[in-house]
Amino acid sequence: MKINENTLLEGLNAVLVPYNAEHVPRYHEWMKSPELQQLTASEPLTLEQEYDMQKSWREDDDKCTFIILDKQRWSDSSVEEEQCMVGDVNIFLTDPTDLSLAELEVMIAEPSHRGKGIGKEVTRMMMSYGVTKLGVKKFEVKIGLDNQVSVAMFKKLHFQEVSVCKVFKEVTLEMMVDEPVRARLLDDTADMKERDYRQTCSNRQELVSQ
Repeated sequence: MKINENTLLEGLNAVLVPYNAEHVPRYHEWMKSPELQQLTASEPLTLEQEYDMQKSWREDDDKCTFIILDKQRWSDSSVEEEQCMVGDVNIFLTDPTDLSLAELEVMIAEPSHRGKGIGKEVTRMMMSYGVTKLGVKKFEVKIGLDNQVSVAMFKKLHFQEVSVCKVFKEVTLEMMVDEPVRARLLDDTADMKERDYRQTCSNRQELVSQ
């Protein structure tokens, strides 16, 4: 999605940046993992296919993707951005007739960064972005039945279970964004800062060269 191609979102422990070509090799290495393939219901791709996928996610109007960075590592300007990557978070506008409906996906690919609250933080950040910038009024998530950690996280974020599909072995949870939910979401992300991505990258490079 073009709207976030120069957007950086800075939270307390994570930074969200647009998914760029330089992120693809690390992302490709992640997706060789059978565990991540199963959790994300993904098929392994060649590196060339991964580059094509990155380009389509950037260009398509129905997909909004951010790469999740470890803020502590990213704050050290001598560490390259690709070495700060820990996962990704996505919004898919799945119904062309209703652009206020969004499917949400979160992946913490680095095992060392799981169980530290990063998934919950970036989910709130992405939902806040979806509500304020994309006009999302309803979120849904589809999670594998064996991924109880993710199911529990979304339920803690007040998502409600609406269906279980035994054929695809997944559960669907939803959240309607009414005014109380919107207010809570904006309050939970009050510390989030939106920055110019290219300018921030340039500033980091200047710090390295000094």
